[in-house]
Amino acid sequence: MTSDVLRGYADSSAELIPRFEAISSADLFKPVADILPGTPSRVADIGAGTGRDAAWFAQQGHDVLAVEPVDALRLAGMERHRSSKIRWLNDRLPALSLLRREPPFDLLIVNAVWQHLDDAERRIAVSVLADMTGAGGLLILSLRHGIGAPNRPVHAVRAEDTLDLAATVGFRLLRQQKTESMQPGNRAAGVYWTWLALRMS
Repeated sequence: MTSDVLRGYADSSAELIPRFEAISSADLFKPVADILPGTPSRVADIGAGTGRDAAWFAQQGHDVLAVEPVDALRLAGMERHRSSKIRWLNDRLPALSLLRREPPFDLLIVNAVWQHLDDAERRIAVSVLADMTGAGGLLILSLRHGIGAPNRPVHAVRAEDTLDLAATVGFRLLRQQKTESMQPGNRAAGVYWTWLALRMS
């Protein structure tokens, strides 16, 4: 992920933090809710932002590693979502050089991040994510379609290309579902999402 993207999030953090926190994680994850782990599991939330989703998973008894490279978002999350079930890590896609030191996870979440990676970075990232997913583990990806903010560049993403890439490293598709954006401004701009649930063979 480029420094320009991270700087864009940092520069807009005062506006983004309340917007992020206003979204209901329970509503957000409805497309895949029935296939999420039902027993306490090891979860990595990659691109955790303010930790909204990490806190939701922690409340369900999971041990969560919240991975967020933007200092302003990570520090806000540490302040807002204090829990013994959440650890924080300053690391970034595609390499995730610090996360790779951890044992494999039962569930990896990559929500609203993939659009910031170009094709070369996605090839690196999917291999790293495969290495970090335990046998039978689950990877949840949300793919953003549509324009991005001027200071946070996005790259076009196709679900078909993502699935082809994931298959090369051992993931198989469990679910694919399109949803509209939960944020009114993005929805008005034609932004929509594809959720992918992938199981590691």
